[in-house]
Parts: sequence; C-alpha cells; structure tokens
Amino acid sequence: MSAIRSASANVDWSKIYSGLGLNKETLTELQAFRARNTAAFNKAAAIKATVPELDLAHYKSVLKDQSVIQQAEKVLAEFKPADYDVSKWNGVVDAFEGKAVEAAKATVTKISSEEESLKKTLSNIQDARPFEDLTAAEVGHARPEITHAVETMLKKGKWTVPGYRETFGEFSLM
Repeated sequence: MSAIRSASANVDWSKIYSGLGLNKETLTELQAFRARNTAAFNKAAAIKATVPELDLAHYKSVLKDQSVIQQAEKVLAEFKPADYDVSKWNGVVDAFEGKAVEAAKATVTKISSEEESLKKTLSNIQDARPFEDLTAAEVGHARPEITHAVETMLKKGKWTVPGYRETFGEFSLM
C-alpha cells in the first residue's frame, strides 16, 4: 500500500492538468479519480489506525453472565476478514482508461491541427503588407462582398455609410 501511495504522491498533477492539453471532460474525470483515490486511501489509513482493542478481562470482572464473555471470545477468535474479488472493477478501470486515452488522442489531433492553422495564420500576418500600402482594388479583390456592397449603395444613390456620422461625427464645413 505504501508503494502505491508513494507512486501516486510522485505524480505531478499540475503538469498533467496544464501540460497535456486535455479537454474539460477528461480533466474533470481525472480530478474526480484523484479525489476518490485520496479519500479511499485516507479512509483505509483511518480504519487501520483505529483497530479496537477489547479488554475482555475487564468485562469478566464486571459482568455476571460469563457465557456472554466466552461467546465474545469465541467470535473474536474465529473472526477472519473477508476477501473480495475486485477483478470486476478492473474492467471498469480499463474502460475508463480506454475512454481517457481516446479522448487524449482526439485532443492531441485537434490541438495539432489548430497549431498548424495558427502557424499558417501567423505566417500570413508576418508576410502581409502594411494596411496603409493596400489599394481599394486589392481590398475589393480580397473581399468581393465589400465591392458588391459599395456598388449596391451607388446604384441606390446612397453616398454615406450608415452609422459613420454617429461614430465619427460630422466633418463637413457647411
């Protein structure tokens, strides 16, 4: 038990939580597992520390009915802790581990694709010309919807941009 406790104490949980890029569901399940593990270990330690010591000699001197004391001694002498088969729980742990590994692999794939996309975007930003050097034709070529919107406004006779004066104020001299 102490080997298990020392192994779980050596786990760097903060590195797992932050360094692996796990999704929220996986992190929540890991935190719940860690809490259950700690609670179970603490409960087992508390039970081991509080093994009751019965002073049957005291009860022999106090009680008149000695058959009760003899029966208690017999029960205590015959008592053996029960062993439980925990192999069924191994399947549950294996299933949890499988789901966690699948979620981690999916997260790694997603993060890798996002990283490539961000690298490509950063490269585009670094290689782009300054905004001041762009022409209206280049902006229209890059975003055809802008050209379409301007052409529609001109056809309808609208020479001002909606909301411009409210945002930037009136600069006309007349």
